[in-house]
Amino acid sequence: MDKGHILAIPYPSQGHINPLLQFSKRLASKGLKATLANTIFISKSLPLKSSGSVQFDTISDGYDEEGFAQAESIAAYLARMEAEGSRTLIELITKYNNSPHPINCIIYDPFLPWALDVAKQFGLASAAFFTQTCTVNYIYYMQYHGGDATSIPGLHMLEPQDLPSFFSVPGSYPAYLKMVLNQYSNLHEADFIFANSFYKLEQQVVDSMSKVCRMLTIGPTIPSTYLDNRIEDNKEYGVNLYKIDSVCSDWLNSKPPGSVIYVAFGSMANLSHKQMEELALGLKGSGFYFLWVVRESEKAKLPPKFIEELELEISTSTSTSTSDGGKGKGLMVTWSPQLEVLSNEAVGCFFTHGGWNSTIEALSLGVPMIVMPQWTDQPTNSKLVQDVWKVGVRVKVDHHHHYHDANNITDENGIVAREEIESCIRKVMEGETAIEMKKNAKKWKSLAIEAVSDGGTSDTDIHEFMSKLTTTAA
Repeated sequence: MDKGHILAIPYPSQGHINPLLQFSKRLASKGLKATLANTIFISKSLPLKSSGSVQFDTISDGYDEEGFAQAESIAAYLARMEAEGSRTLIELITKYNNSPHPINCIIYDPFLPWALDVAKQFGLASAAFFTQTCTVNYIYYMQYHGGDATSIPGLHMLEPQDLPSFFSVPGSYPAYLKMVLNQYSNLHEADFIFANSFYKLEQQVVDSMSKVCRMLTIGPTIPSTYLDNRIEDNKEYGVNLYKIDSVCSDWLNSKPPGSVIYVAFGSMANLSHKQMEELALGLKGSGFYFLWVVRESEKAKLPPKFIEELELEISTSTSTSTSDGGKGKGLMVTWSPQLEVLSNEAVGCFFTHGGWNSTIEALSLGVPMIVMPQWTDQPTNSKLVQDVWKVGVRVKVDHHHHYHDANNITDENGIVAREEIESCIRKVMEGETAIEMKKNAKKWKSLAIEAVSDGGTSDTDIHEFMSKLTTTAA
């Protein structure tokens, strides 16, 4: 029996594509036909491995040559994407409607509320897919409806620095602020609302928010191999903007369990020279092994001679024989297979910017965190990591030193000093608190696996969606 054909429309950035692609794979593994439509630019620039069960197609954001980089401003990009995206999405749906497999449901990222309008035009079922935490969604929801976002049930009062940066740093990105609030402009018209989280992780928030709009928690959307292993051949996201090498795992396999700090700040991070220097010296001073992902464009910001002094291995070297001696030896790579790294038992802690995909990956793999949030939802995620889930610490910022750096999005936030970095590393890597965090991390890992396994909360929510979809399709 044909259970239906879903068309998934992600916001065009890797952190939004991955979870929606993963969710599409899970739906496909349960018998739905799934197509994911990236922008023309993304589909040209991403070496998308065919994901077996999910087929790919395209829409246009109006910037087919260079994507976002081509736009004169964020606002211009979003406006043109709405116009061109709507037009090309209509063409795409029409194409499938004239095929043996018409679309009967659009799953869209609420950063793109216009996709819901298009679904309505065709009378299709529609589902919003939130890639961020329910807590952050609820803060934006409250703000959109003029409520108080700082007193969210299940969270102690949020301090200003715990709110998403669009509020704590007013005026920083007006176009993005408008976008995150606009997610709610037509949300009440969607038939389903999915969140990439799991029920027990944000129970009180999900319960509160479900009173105003029913949330189906369907996460974590990380490849099944790392969770319930029920989807065949599902070890990676299949979307990688960066090249792959096995250097990381070879190096990690030569280190004792729990001895390595894994440092990675996501594909968008942009630290100042001064912050890179403090981070480098903090890692060096801690004396622990570290695996640090530094994009090519960021390497110039490292302190002079840092690599030579530490005899750092760089990912071009294949030899791992220099891994003995040398206090605080590190490996520096431009890209890492993050899930593989996080699931390697040598890793004792994840030093992260606290983007939601990275955070939920660490939670799902039982790895404690040190969080250095930069912007958007990251400050709120770090609050949850430290005070609600108790699996890590958030670094404290030194506001006495303002280092101005034109390219740095965090320059109004001062700098995290090397001493603070060292002290956070010690808290998470050794002593009583470290043991406590590790224990909590293991607990969330088992709850994440439970959620997506047969009969778990996420699994049940997915089945609820599918059974309702089949009845509407018929």
